[in-house]
Amino acid sequence: MAAILGGCSDEGSGTVTVSVVGAPADFAKPLENLPDPGAKLFLETTAQGLVAFDASGEILPALAQRWIVEDDGRSYIFRLRRAFWPDGSKVMAKDVGRLLMARIEALRRLDPAGPLDAVQDVVAMTGEVIEIRLAAPRPYVLQMLAQPQMAILSRDGGTGPYRRAMRGKALVLTPVERATNESGDELPVPTWQTRIVRAERAALAITRFQQGKSALVLGGRFSDLPLLVPAGVDRDDVRIDPVQGLLGLAITGQDGDRGKLLDDDGVRRAINMAIDRSQLPVMFPVGGWATTEQIVPGQLDLPVPPAVPDWTGLSQEDRWAQGQAVMKRWRSEHGDPPVLRVALPKGPGATMLFGLVRYDLGMIGLAVERVDMTADADLRLVDEVAAYDSALWYLGRIGCARKVHCSPQADAQLQAASLASSLEERMARVAQAEALMQAHNGFVALGAPVRWSLVARRLTGFMASPRARHPLNHLFKSTN
Repeated sequence: MAAILGGCSDEGSGTVTVSVVGAPADFAKPLENLPDPGAKLFLETTAQGLVAFDASGEILPALAQRWIVEDDGRSYIFRLRRAFWPDGSKVMAKDVGRLLMARIEALRRLDPAGPLDAVQDVVAMTGEVIEIRLAAPRPYVLQMLAQPQMAILSRDGGTGPYRRAMRGKALVLTPVERATNESGDELPVPTWQTRIVRAERAALAITRFQQGKSALVLGGRFSDLPLLVPAGVDRDDVRIDPVQGLLGLAITGQDGDRGKLLDDDGVRRAINMAIDRSQLPVMFPVGGWATTEQIVPGQLDLPVPPAVPDWTGLSQEDRWAQGQAVMKRWRSEHGDPPVLRVALPKGPGATMLFGLVRYDLGMIGLAVERVDMTADADLRLVDEVAAYDSALWYLGRIGCARKVHCSPQADAQLQAASLASSLEERMARVAQAEALMQAHNGFVALGAPVRWSLVARRLTGFMASPRARHPLNHLFKSTN
């Protein structure tokens, strides 16, 4: 163990040392710190759900070894694999059902129109079989069950695929399923199957990788992307995930003078169109990355293409001119506007983004100040990878339940969508909600999220992932 904790990664066959960009709190309270990369990784490795994602975005068995879908998509029946809690007691279907239903109810409070809105009950059919009953069929149920927040864990932890032990600030992971000899005794774990994981600042993670003391850095985002060049990272070691999702600023200020300012439809529109997205690819030169002005990046499952902002065709100068007129009108009616608080993460990329926001909003007469992500804010960064490829994910992530400045009419359409009698009616309602949310200007869309990793050449099984998911038991082409 002392050799393992030394942190040096044997490039041939030794322990795999991993850094994930984050903080130790991600390991201590993972459910509270989602969607931080460290919290996700902790849950994925130590507390599997019924199913999981592989690196390519496909659904794999996890705690459930197999499943069937019956009753035209209204019944999902899962047979659990033989598994044990950390205290050695056997995992039973009744316990899984109870814990899973609690997770579903917690998620529905944040995403009331999502794929799990129609879940009626989770019941144990036998000691090894559970059924999820839905009032109506829903696509993307399995994708939602594969999310980290659907992890099944007790007070003492989960069921794997790794057993965990904390040694200082490092997380030591060894496989739950182990090879046995002819007598049934467990064999020692090969060193290459052991993982040492640290949650740490991006700068420290990059330095550790550059010094050969780790083989993998996960959880890189736009906020730390500018660190790679001055650190001298080999371009071949950088992997960019082809993800979709939301990267932008949610308007969240709703109290006092700031609330009065942001309740003005014209002001929100002015803020949205003032940001010069054309500067972002220059600031963050990621191959294939594109900016956007729309909440939903494409038609996806909508019956029509997503709505386009009414200011899309204007030049940046015309956008600023219209914004200046709006703020002139505001001043004449209310006086000087309050300084808006912009919540951004730490990191040089976030500093660059704040400089752009400060300049562009200054062009229309609005002053801003930067605050921490945990502080009260009027504009708050949203930087998340889509859990499934539906307009519902995008709208749910910035809906009224998330305390984003929202359209009551759009929220009513999403509620009606949950009660729709057919998939066609449901998606038609969602399309109406999407158009209303886009016109409401409660979210300033900037582009797709950026997710990057640093990968040593020995990790032959590592794959770029459309969900930014990199299972630690799939880092080698050989079976782990």
